[in-house]
Amino acid sequence: RRVPPHLIFVFLVETEFHHVGQSEYHYEYTACDSTGSRWRVAVPHTPGLCTSLPDPVKGTECSFSCNAGEFLDMKDQSCKPCAEGRYSLGTGIRFDEWDELPHGFASLSANMELDDSAAESTGNCTSSKWVPRGDYIASNTDECTATLMYAVNLKQSGTVNFEYYYPDSSIIFEFFVQNDQCQPNADDSRWMKTTEKGWEFHSVELNRGNNVLYWRTTAFSVWTKVPKPVLVRNIAITGVAYTSECFPCKPGTYADKQGSSFCKLCPANSYSNKGETSCHQCDPDKYSEKGSSSCNVRPACTDKDYFYTHTACDANGETQLMYKWAKPKICSEDLEGAVKLPVSGVKTHCPPCNPGFFKTNNSTCQPCPYGSYSNGSDCTRCPAGTEPAVGFEYKWWNTLPTNMETTVLSGINFEYKGMTGWEVAGDHIYTAAGASDNDFMILTLVVPGFRPPQSVMADTENKEVARITFVFETLCTVNCELYFMVGVNSRTNTPVETWKGSKGKQSYTYIIEENTTTSFTWAFQRTTFHEASRKYTNDVAKIYSINVTNVMNGVASYCRPCALEASDVGSSCTSCPAGYYIDRDSGTCHSCPSNTILKAHQPYGVQACVPCGPGTKNNKIHSLCYNDCTFSRNTPTRTFNYNFSALANTVTLAGGPSFTSKGLKYFHHFTLSLCGNQGRKMSVCTDNVTDLRIPEGESGFSKSITAYVCQAAGVSSQPVSLADRLIGVTTDMTLDGITSPAELFHPESLGIPDVIFFYRSNDVTQSCSSGRSTTIRVRCNPQKTVPGSLLLPGTCSDGTCDGCNFHFLWESAAACPLCSVADYHAIVSSCVAGIQKTTYVWREPKLCSGGISLPEQRVTICKTIDFWLKVGISAGTCTAILLTVLTCYFWKKNQKLEYKYSKLVMNATLKDCDLPAADSCAIMEGEDVEDDLIFTSKKSLFGKIKSFTSKRTPDGFDSVPLKTSSGGPDMDL
Repeated sequence: RRVPPHLIFVFLVETEFHHVGQSEYHYEYTACDSTGSRWRVAVPHTPGLCTSLPDPVKGTECSFSCNAGEFLDMKDQSCKPCAEGRYSLGTGIRFDEWDELPHGFASLSANMELDDSAAESTGNCTSSKWVPRGDYIASNTDECTATLMYAVNLKQSGTVNFEYYYPDSSIIFEFFVQNDQCQPNADDSRWMKTTEKGWEFHSVELNRGNNVLYWRTTAFSVWTKVPKPVLVRNIAITGVAYTSECFPCKPGTYADKQGSSFCKLCPANSYSNKGETSCHQCDPDKYSEKGSSSCNVRPACTDKDYFYTHTACDANGETQLMYKWAKPKICSEDLEGAVKLPVSGVKTHCPPCNPGFFKTNNSTCQPCPYGSYSNGSDCTRCPAGTEPAVGFEYKWWNTLPTNMETTVLSGINFEYKGMTGWEVAGDHIYTAAGASDNDFMILTLVVPGFRPPQSVMADTENKEVARITFVFETLCTVNCELYFMVGVNSRTNTPVETWKGSKGKQSYTYIIEENTTTSFTWAFQRTTFHEASRKYTNDVAKIYSINVTNVMNGVASYCRPCALEASDVGSSCTSCPAGYYIDRDSGTCHSCPSNTILKAHQPYGVQACVPCGPGTKNNKIHSLCYNDCTFSRNTPTRTFNYNFSALANTVTLAGGPSFTSKGLKYFHHFTLSLCGNQGRKMSVCTDNVTDLRIPEGESGFSKSITAYVCQAAGVSSQPVSLADRLIGVTTDMTLDGITSPAELFHPESLGIPDVIFFYRSNDVTQSCSSGRSTTIRVRCNPQKTVPGSLLLPGTCSDGTCDGCNFHFLWESAAACPLCSVADYHAIVSSCVAGIQKTTYVWREPKLCSGGISLPEQRVTICKTIDFWLKVGISAGTCTAILLTVLTCYFWKKNQKLEYKYSKLVMNATLKDCDLPAADSCAIMEGEDVEDDLIFTSKKSLFGKIKSFTSKRTPDGFDSVPLKTSSGGPDMDL
């Protein structure tokens, strides 16, 4: 006969034959042929010569499979149910035990190198792999890329499903499948989303044929905080093939019925071995947790195994102090040295109601209606001209508020337990004992939305919608942690702040910038290490008060003044126009002075108008101060004017390379916008890695920051704002508590002081209690063409030396002052052919840009030096002649005066003290006619000079006019 091509017969000739029994062989199917059929053949367990093996028979069709809970009995090729204590998936396999890496799985690692010029290396990542941890397998927590892979051949289309716990977005977690052509499936769920409520189930369709499954993680630990690993368990794959046997239940589980497709977990205080049909109860002196394979000895009870709580107020306004054992109770009260539970039932007065609530007749607390307020006792209507300041203020803890809930997240298997994580204690709320010291004690407050005060105009510039402030304290002896997380619109909680170790009583405020349903979560973990007994239940976190402002449907503890508007029913509250404050006394609106901004949600009195910093001015609605890229600086000698418009565009800068503990190189990327746009911030930093996980139309999930200056590390999943507000622009090194040390950069050498822009961010962190700040030094450097160059401090390659204060230096020719008349001088040429030129040139070095231009060259008419020499000689000659004539004249005049004086003296001796009378007007002997001074109506130039000099004689006596007897003209003596 012709042998079918899919059967291969091997004939061996031996001298001795052996007859085999049914227990010495098993059945297998041959490979499927092109028609989808196969043969069942018997295969001996031990290779060797044997006879009497069953003949090959026609097998089931290749697409045949059994249902879940059944197996294929190869003897008669029919499906039969699994026995008790066993289970099957029908056409699949399940991996639920992770004491070691199951057969067929591989864990690979690689170093993710961000520098494109460098090749990948695996030298530092050999130990960064997925690690089996009993009930689950955990991913790496460093920056290496770790891949868990499994190859499977499906006989028919099937599925792969698994459970995963993914709490930390600092790890990028992806799951994908590649087929025969090594092409990944086009599944939108490749990028996994972080889990919020314990383990989540994930399922993906698989095609027939070869499939390779990949679970890949890359962690980013550059912020010194080690992220929490991704956990995977209960991997099940269907469509693999038939299963010819059922699998025994693993220890801690059982199957009490035939045909089970899974095994149940043993309840607490019981255990089971492998393949059990039921669980065994632990002895009274022992205990176990759910799903245990053994029991532990109960320790003696201590004061760490119980806690106290309060009952609700009764009709008499009293509450009872109750002591309870921590659940589950694992200690024994009968052992030597064990403590007993303290006596419960002691009555104390109930604490007051929280502000905004009032106490009913049966001592319960109810919220006051809108329009009224209370301090926790009775409700009072708000006076006219005021409005209630709605919110929630919790400072008394007799019962848990209705909008809060508490639970416990197991630190062992990360499942939520039906336990109370926080207990009320009168004036505070504190963490309960929990099931284990590494459990997470969860407290959640849900706020449906926010309602800004009616009297406050909506501010598009200031994003603050509300704020939450809480006062807390942690008392720890080991490495405890308190997490504060915020979730928006039921999305995953995002950790906002973390406190490690003991922290004294302090307050923390978080600004809410989006009016949506928001959840606030506090999670406290005593230690990350798991031990069987409780040791650190005295390590607690306490919250004394929680205050949330502007809550929708909230209550009021006080009423605030508001602006009034007249209406038919009287006066009602209204909002002032933008930039107007409310006068407390009159309830009227007044505009803020120029160069001031109005405090958000506190628009009362002129003191609410905060002055803008130097070099800035307010926008139209007085919501922020901004700089329009101009600056002016006055000195005793001149005024420097600047225009930084050429530097207004957004620029990016990468810091020096940094390295993680595994040697991964990464860079801090900065985006800067010096002036913004009329106060609108222009720099945007986005988490590019996270964006890969965002489906189309869900951009709201993207983590992006808009600021004057923002930062994103090359491997960071959280961009950071470094500058939300412009504080001022000045040449001083310090402004509003922010200092820009000159020694961080090489000193300026041109004699023009740097212009410094000062900014602050809104983010207040534990390490930066005042928020982050940024300074940008803008320095004149004519050698740097626009836009110039940005530098980080040489001693701090990441732009900051302390993590809170960031500094940048921007050198550019556009940073030089505007050119003015003081920046050029004139050069005058010599007179050539009656023409003289004046040329204007910049002073060197030129330390200005823009501004005025150089004046055009000026040409003037001039006289040569020969002409002026002739004029000078002629003028000198005339002057000399004139001086000679005058000298002669005055010499002759002096001679005549001496003669007259002598004659007067001679006449005086004739008669004492009498002047001689004039005998006649005739000319005396020796006198000339020309000597008489005759005044005429018209005098020549020399006549004027002569008449002037004759008014006073050289000897100092005034001349006396004497009349002649004939009445002739006067004559001066």
